[in-house]
Amino acid sequence: MNHARVRVGIGTRMFYDGEIAEIVEVTATEAGINIVLRLGPRGQRVIRVALSELLGSDRARLIPDGLAPDDPQELASVVLAELSDLARKSVVERAGHIRETLTGYRSGSAELADPSEPRPAFDPNLPLTTRYEAKAAELGVSLRTIKQWVSDFRANGEAGLARAKGPKGLGALGNTDQRWVDTAVEVIVEHSDQSRPSRTMVIDRTNARVVARFGPDVVQAPSRATAFRVLAELERQHPTFRLSTKRNRDIAGRPTETYGKLRPTRPGEYLLMDTNRLDVFALDPVTLRWMQAELTVGMDWYTRCVTGIRVTPVSTKSVDAAAMLYQAYRPRPPGRDWPAHAVWPEHGIPRAVLMDVDAVDGPVVGASGPAIVPETIVIDHGKIFVSEHLTSVCQRMGISIQPARLRTGRDKGPVERFFRTIREDLLQALPGYKGPDVHSRGLDPESEAFFYLDELEAIIREWVAVVYHHRPHDGLVDPQVPGLRMSPAMMFEHGMARAGYIEAPRDPDLAYEFLKIEWRTIQHYGIELGGRRYNGRGLDPYRNMVSTYTGKAKGRWPIHHDPDDIARVYFRDPETHFWHILMWEHAPSMDMPLSEDALRFARQLAASRYTYPDDRIAVADLLERWDLGLGASVVERRMALRLSRESALLEDVPTHEVVATLPSVARVLATPTRAADQSAEANAEEAVPEIGDDDDFDDDDFYADALEDV
Repeated sequence: MNHARVRVGIGTRMFYDGEIAEIVEVTATEAGINIVLRLGPRGQRVIRVALSELLGSDRARLIPDGLAPDDPQELASVVLAELSDLARKSVVERAGHIRETLTGYRSGSAELADPSEPRPAFDPNLPLTTRYEAKAAELGVSLRTIKQWVSDFRANGEAGLARAKGPKGLGALGNTDQRWVDTAVEVIVEHSDQSRPSRTMVIDRTNARVVARFGPDVVQAPSRATAFRVLAELERQHPTFRLSTKRNRDIAGRPTETYGKLRPTRPGEYLLMDTNRLDVFALDPVTLRWMQAELTVGMDWYTRCVTGIRVTPVSTKSVDAAAMLYQAYRPRPPGRDWPAHAVWPEHGIPRAVLMDVDAVDGPVVGASGPAIVPETIVIDHGKIFVSEHLTSVCQRMGISIQPARLRTGRDKGPVERFFRTIREDLLQALPGYKGPDVHSRGLDPESEAFFYLDELEAIIREWVAVVYHHRPHDGLVDPQVPGLRMSPAMMFEHGMARAGYIEAPRDPDLAYEFLKIEWRTIQHYGIELGGRRYNGRGLDPYRNMVSTYTGKAKGRWPIHHDPDDIARVYFRDPETHFWHILMWEHAPSMDMPLSEDALRFARQLAASRYTYPDDRIAVADLLERWDLGLGASVVERRMALRLSRESALLEDVPTHEVVATLPSVARVLATPTRAADQSAEANAEEAVPEIGDDDDFDDDDFYADALEDV
């Protein structure tokens, strides 16, 4: 093949250090062959280099003769590799005929000739045209075909005999004006962030834009059928018509450069945090109507262990993200009926300890998940994650923040995949499942919802501990053992053995560090926060004093508070480092937590009814309104839901026993029931009475736990 080799001699041209050079002299010495090069457009500079350096160095590149830079030829190895066994056998047979025509021998060499070669009709002494005619008569083809085969063989060897005629793999694109195709791609790309267009509209806009850009009758527009085939082939590169618009935007946003990712090397190096709306309805304990919930999780990237779970009604706040992050340091206690393999040991105690577990009496003591101290959190640009509250918490705990790229979910791929896994493996088996979008929704899914918010969180927490942490994960592999598939629990043990155990802070007052901070002055009556006055004995040594804090504080004192419970705030004594609880002056009139949003709404409600309202009247009216079931607006329901949630940042409460015995949960978790299946189902049905049946349960007892501060 001419293009597979280049003659090196006097007159051969090449690129040397970016300049065109020509060989003017070749000399042989004992050390090797030396080449004299003349550089520059006029050959004004001459250098001498060794031939070995010329051929093996990146400084020089030979310019082959007769081969254009844009030659579309494929590699011979690629052309021959794509052939089937039958086609390759046919090509080898045809190459033997061509070699016999040119040299008189099927092998192409007299040293490897058969005893009967050369045959009289293909004697090398005969004229080449005579041998062409003899081979055409032997194969039953025309003389022109033999000449074409010889030309292809001389140019590309056996691969030339296998090359198909005409452009390959272009389809409708190869028969359409490239200017029309480029314009169609331009129109398609413009709809990446818009609603899905029809193919007819794209074709019409392309035709109109081609005429406006190049003029009429300059670019031949394809027929309607051909245009549809062109769009079908462009769909592979720019999805527009087949997938959902959300998926199309995700594909269009893929980076054009080589993909890269953060690669964790040990547990706790990266903690992924994200929030997603659950595809299942929960029950509003105040209005007994369905509601939507959001799930906030934290996942260790190295082990895929879920370190924090937080289910919130309607929307998530920064305090919820901080509470979820706190669970990485202090995991929640396990459920009473959890199996032993789902319970993690207390932090600092290795799992593989030499102890007879059967000899230990009493319930299993441990945690619902591993305690992993995060070094860096990977977050998106959601308001709750970039808030001052969470940022200050990370600063106090020494946690770095690594924001993901805008609208790039693949930067947090494992946690995004977890949301899909929990939907497909757990949520779709629960009553009230509404599907991932409106097109997947049932006729009336909210009529089946009977799980309260804390029950839904308990179900998810138990499924993660029992199923997810102990199921092999395709993304958890050890490069040293490529065939081994590990679960998150196994990967945690592997990481601990590899990187050592990471100790978490054991400060008993660690939870206060995750609360929101406000800077206030300490007066003789206490402090004022949001128009509310708080007081306590812990403020006595610092009343009417200026703090030593500078910068943003400006002489004020740090007050930690929970926006979901305004009945109390927390103050840390700078001398004794002891935490003091400061109570709101109107807190004795309430027997349940009250959020800042609820108090703000109560003040607006009282201002419309009273001339001189105060917080006591406002709270009383709000509680009366909710007790009467009049909280029908979206704002009121949202505040009521946050009050009825499982608020457990500072308190740890065991999981409800009744959750794991519900029929749908038992079926998903595949846990054995204590009694027979029929009796378990009967007990579950008795535990969840029909709404509106006044004879089966008492209203007071039913609402007693709905608004309990847990």
